[in-house]
Amino acid sequence: MKHEDQPRDPAALKRHRHLFRAVRRRRTPKVRRSDITVTDEATVKRATAAAAVGNAMEWFDFGIYAYLAVTIGKVFFPGGSTQLLASFTAFAASFLVRPLGGLFFGPLGDRIGRKTVLALTMVLMAAGTFCIGLIPSYESIGIMSPVLLLVCRLVQGFSTGGEYGGAATFIAEYAPDKRRGFFGSFLELGTLTGYTGAAALVLVLNTALGDDTMLRWGWRIPFLVGGPIGVVGLYLRMKLDETPAFQRQAAQQSHSPEAGTVGANEPRLSENVPQKELRSIFTQQWRTLLLCVGLVAAYNVTDYMLLSYMPAYLTDALGYENSMELVAAIIAMVAMATVIQRVGHLNDRFGRKPVLMTGMVGFLVLTIPAFALFQLGNFVAVLCGLLVLGACLVCLLGTMSATLPALFPTDVRYGSLSIGYNVATAVFGGTAPGVMTYLVDTTDDKLAPAYYASGAALLGIIAVACMKETAQQPLAGSPPSVSTQEEARALARAETHEPTF
Repeated sequence: MKHEDQPRDPAALKRHRHLFRAVRRRRTPKVRRSDITVTDEATVKRATAAAAVGNAMEWFDFGIYAYLAVTIGKVFFPGGSTQLLASFTAFAASFLVRPLGGLFFGPLGDRIGRKTVLALTMVLMAAGTFCIGLIPSYESIGIMSPVLLLVCRLVQGFSTGGEYGGAATFIAEYAPDKRRGFFGSFLELGTLTGYTGAAALVLVLNTALGDDTMLRWGWRIPFLVGGPIGVVGLYLRMKLDETPAFQRQAAQQSHSPEAGTVGANEPRLSENVPQKELRSIFTQQWRTLLLCVGLVAAYNVTDYMLLSYMPAYLTDALGYENSMELVAAIIAMVAMATVIQRVGHLNDRFGRKPVLMTGMVGFLVLTIPAFALFQLGNFVAVLCGLLVLGACLVCLLGTMSATLPALFPTDVRYGSLSIGYNVATAVFGGTAPGVMTYLVDTTDDKLAPAYYASGAALLGIIAVACMKETAQQPLAGSPPSVSTQEEARALARAETHEPTF
């Protein structure tokens, strides 16, 4: 019997087919060399600086308002014991429109580009800050004074709705996978820089001008300074190209590599490509959105407690001198700024989850003891309490900006992150100073803010436990990103397997 006439065993043929398929799969590279993004160190640093300056501008504004909350209450609201609460209510009101800003700017950034939207948010934010410094007092124009303050705060809140999500996305999409935590930490270094600059400027003005002059016109100076800072940030952002991830996304969704391109450095999705509907974000990403909200809620309550509410708490609730609490706050923020890049290195090396969990557990366990230190009535105790809370917060600051963008795929990253972040910030972050002030006023318990923050930390622990580890991994929907050509070649070789028998 000839070989070709021999009966064939179906089971053997099936085994051979599976073998051939396995060989073909193993011979096919999982990642082609051409798909790997090799970042340019200088470009990544410029992109990081541009995003961080905008973030510093945002938190400079919030810091100025928080550190002048008592003065702003006296300038813009009629006399009474509720002036501070009214001041923080206006502070919180701007957060109500942040989700609207996220709904508008986020999907827009996914469609026309991160760079353009970040430039627009910078202009609006700087304009709102500058205009606050021009508003006449309540004594001059009556009820229109707090109304104009509220309008400016709403403009700031709307623009800020597209700021953090875009800045975090911008850095994450530029940074190499193995150093995303390090570069992301610069975004929150901008936060600390903004707050520290605000506290230092208010301290200098309080010392040089005195309470009476500050109440008359000195409080305007920090807000007027915000305008030029915004111009600097706008210049830095306009000098950059779009992120590599967005450029690739735009090319893939266009009908041709050149479609929808305005100039060499201004990629746009083709006009024939339909805009991503918000409905798809809520239907396809709702689980991740809930996780994002949980993480940001815990992070923002503790963040705003320490960086925004604490100066007013020490002054109004505990009776410390204004200069004393500002000096302690500045020292604590400078200490956090000196280690935040180290935290970025740590979460790149050991993972986002362990570092985030350390911060959340720290707040749960240590917030009440830290507030007990504040009750002792001396500068050393206040400083020690702030440093304890700062050590917990820096674990979140140095990690969250690399964690949140990695939750979502490229095509909806800006929109999803902006929506989730700003909903959580509006409900939990912006309201934190007002809620804590209300709790102290109504319960007469000076530890009430600590209980509130501890509850938020418990929510954060649950959220961190539910999230997936993303350190040293490509962003969802994007190819791997490395620092050097050698890394790219090594990764391509590692992903290509020759068949073995």
